[in-house]
Amino acid sequence: MNTVIYQIKDTIEDAKSLTEAGRIIREGGLVAFPTETVYGLGGDALSPASSRKIYAAKGRPSDNPLIVHIANIEDLEPITADIPEAGRKLADAFWPGPLTMIFRKSEKVPKETTGGLDTVAVRMPSDPVALAFIREAGGYVAAPSANLSGKPSPTSAKYVIQDMDGKIEMILDGGDVEIGLESTIVDLTEETPTILRPGYVTKEMLEQVLGTVDADRTMMEKDTGVAPKAPGMKYRHYAPKGDLVIVEGDSACVVDYINEQTGLLEKQGEKVAVIGTEETKMLYHAEIVKSVGSRNREETIAHTLYRVLREFDDMDVTRIFSESFDTTGMGQAIMNRLLKAAGHKVIHLCRSTNSD
Repeated sequence: MNTVIYQIKDTIEDAKSLTEAGRIIREGGLVAFPTETVYGLGGDALSPASSRKIYAAKGRPSDNPLIVHIANIEDLEPITADIPEAGRKLADAFWPGPLTMIFRKSEKVPKETTGGLDTVAVRMPSDPVALAFIREAGGYVAAPSANLSGKPSPTSAKYVIQDMDGKIEMILDGGDVEIGLESTIVDLTEETPTILRPGYVTKEMLEQVLGTVDADRTMMEKDTGVAPKAPGMKYRHYAPKGDLVIVEGDSACVVDYINEQTGLLEKQGEKVAVIGTEETKMLYHAEIVKSVGSRNREETIAHTLYRVLREFDDMDVTRIFSESFDTTGMGQAIMNRLLKAAGHKVIHLCRSTNSD
């Protein structure tokens, strides 16, 4: 298959390309497109055949639900059995934006799209290219991240091309994404709204709108045998080729351990890389050290993490050590992705007993 790549800089100037992308979706093909979170791999959400094509292109297990992307709030009701008041409040507060909500589905949505479940995950992205594309495609686009299953999600078209060239009909290149981590997912089919995947919209932000919000205990734990209710819950995700280990503990202990292990592994011929921050990158001795941003600005870490993991793949890194991050606010989403990428391999070291 010849994959056509269009650079999209303006939704008006590039309207013909977006119209062509929409035609491909309506005729059962696949198109990768930018959102504010990561690039998505889009197909017709209401077509069982299109959903099967998405799973095949990604090499994704078919019980891993797809998210239905919409561009107009009035398009939510036809694909849901009911919209609870919590859903309307969250839509008012965060749509368009990086929030996915899970509702009970209507008969309009095939189970091939929902991973066999009676629920449907829906979001309305804020990226103008994504919104224009969804409208051209007929209003309902099923889209997981546009990468091969298990690999880090793409935050630029470069990595979509790397994974999907020759597998899909078109890639819309909208440049680098804004946020860099997938959307927050909230399940509204439970008695209390429950976060299934953390993201840019934090628990604290949700609680300001709804009051009480629960967080699924498996977000920071190993995969379970339970069928996933949302993307990213069951399987290993976001993983680089190299063996990734998270090192947690007092900062001085973490630096000393990583430097010691780096020295030993490099002598054995391993290509070692370290994920640090602006505050710590100068402390590491590895040949490859990359900062993912500043701990004082967690959004910079979210924006950079997947790109750094992809760059390590490009450099054929075999071992990766990463610092750990706080699990509050945006840090919870960062650690969720890191834990998935590392297969929950964490080294726990000493912690400082000093207090201010």
